[in-house]
Amino acid sequence: MSRPRKCRKVCEMPLIKEFRPVGSSSCESTVILTVDEYETIRLIDKQGCSQEECSAYMLVARTTVQMIYSSARKKLADALVNGLSIRIEGGDYKLCDKREKNWGCARSCTYTYQ
Repeated sequence: MSRPRKCRKVCEMPLIKEFRPVGSSSCESTVILTVDEYETIRLIDKQGCSQEECSAYMLVARTTVQMIYSSARKKLADALVNGLSIRIEGGDYKLCDKREKNWGCARSCTYTYQ
């Protein structure tokens, strides 16, 4: 029996959840990027976090972040190279409730703790 997947902590949901190439129709192929994959891209590529810092924010192992990040990058590359739409949805995650300081999202979270 396999080990149950650990829920990943996400501090920020995407404002825009779907991207399409100019001139594409909605019936063409779509790449699904999970919310936890989006979070690793946001933390590592946009915020400039290391994989170690990202793992602390998401409360998972660094190897898990590495796996999630690799999957996300492959999906993004596939969409860009092949002109596919990208939709962000699903995944095993729990959204930061913005009240608990111990979630590990201090620098990446848009909420100001009081």
